[in-house]
Amino acid sequence: MSHEGNSQPRSQLRSLFFGGLLPVIAYSLVEEYYGVKWGLVTGMVLGVGEIVYEKITTKKVEAITWIGNGLILGMGTISLFTGEGIWFKLQPAIIELGMAGFLMGSVLMKKPLLVLMAEKQKMFDRYTDEGRKFFEGAFSGMTFRIGIFFLLHAALATWAALFWSTRAWAILKGVGFTVSVFAYMMAEVILLRRRAAKLRS
Repeated sequence: MSHEGNSQPRSQLRSLFFGGLLPVIAYSLVEEYYGVKWGLVTGMVLGVGEIVYEKITTKKVEAITWIGNGLILGMGTISLFTGEGIWFKLQPAIIELGMAGFLMGSVLMKKPLLVLMAEKQKMFDRYTDEGRKFFEGAFSGMTFRIGIFFLLHAALATWAALFWSTRAWAILKGVGFTVSVFAYMMAEVILLRRRAAKLRS
């Protein structure tokens, strides 16, 4: 039972980072050689494929997978009717903007997402009241800062969709997004550890 509980957050993170990535890569490659229409069709077909694959392999489909690939299908349909791939390209920016609003909104409602996740995993139970208060404050601040990060990245993704080449946009969605998120999170973890070390001393 605990293994299933621990695997769920990992599955959600994989869906966040890699969900919709294959349709984006396929769109960029096909669009370059065969045009916007076939690029859109390929991307949308693979979006459906990702949903079906996750359902078959994990017996369920994560919400972020539904949202990400649902946007691919919705924005792709608009792009097909207008003949403009820009709508399809805006999908990553919309996802990131939604994440930013969700994260910062959870802090404003005094229910920071990272604090709630830590409480669900019983991470705070090992600490004294002072330690618990410290980590709750630290995780709350981290939640808000990650929201700002997603907001800034959404602005960059929008700029890329409007003015960058399709290949450069796809690289930002894939490698660029993943590397920048991991680099930022590593910086947050290092900062948290240093603050925690000062608290212990």
